[in-house]
Amino acid sequence: MLEQVIMNAIHRGIVVHGGAGSPPAFAEGCELAASDGYQKLAASGNALNASITAVVAMEDDGRFNAGSGSVLRLDGKSMEMDAAVMDSTDLLGAVACITAVKNPVLVARRVADTPHVLLCSEGAVAFARRCAFAEYRHVSERARARHLAVVEAIKRRDFGDFPPAWADFDLERYWNLDAPYRELFQPGDTVGAVSMSEDGVFAVAASTGGSSPMLRGRVGDTPIIGSGFYAGRHGAVATTGIGEEIVRRMLAREVYQLLADGEAPQEACLAAVASFPDDLSVGVIAIAPGGFGIASSVPMASHAVVE
Repeated sequence: MLEQVIMNAIHRGIVVHGGAGSPPAFAEGCELAASDGYQKLAASGNALNASITAVVAMEDDGRFNAGSGSVLRLDGKSMEMDAAVMDSTDLLGAVACITAVKNPVLVARRVADTPHVLLCSEGAVAFARRCAFAEYRHVSERARARHLAVVEAIKRRDFGDFPPAWADFDLERYWNLDAPYRELFQPGDTVGAVSMSEDGVFAVAASTGGSSPMLRGRVGDTPIIGSGFYAGRHGAVATTGIGEEIVRRMLAREVYQLLADGEAPQEACLAAVASFPDDLSVGVIAIAPGGFGIASSVPMASHAVVE
């Protein structure tokens, strides 16, 4: 197993996170994902392939809220997933509200081969089928248990660490899922990977299974460039946490700008987390020639392999 190595300067490496709020027990899954990604990086020299490989490993893990571990919406039936990829050579692709695919991040990579940068909903699904991605529907036992907990919590109007606005939000009034509201909360999370190849290319890949209490069609930060992810010639950044709050701050782009201004990756990540109110969960990972950074306001499983 490759070990985490921390250095002031690096010439290649990968950093992964399992989502804001992911428990320390999930660190082993992040370590495996980072190992897979680093092996791909060492073998191919391609940063984007390395980040995607790591994210696929977490999508397939089942414990993380992505791919096979995606959460059920409040109707107890539907799942909507988002994913994105980007590198510093201008490759960019994303999908939003996609359903019935095993690895949304791979579909996002195929979008990057088209003139488009973002496909959503039924169009994204049709695109996936055209690209020979088979139909895949899986609900993990963790997702079923989480759904039951969410339903009970929402009956009590216990919105956990969601923004205060949720306490006064009339969800029943705006309900747009097929299952009746009366037949019926935990925040969602994301997985992400940032990498750097020996030729100085930076890349990021991210994927999420959504958030249970959100309305149908809701899109968080994960597929929004500059919010959930960003990569350029100065480095790569991936964020996780309350999507709407991350989008409002364009957090990934803010962290990237700090890297471009010469800030060390760890300091840039810490500054981003410090910019959020204490009652909002957020996490950031970044990689740059000067090293890598990992910071979060809540527990967040993560792992890095660099040299």
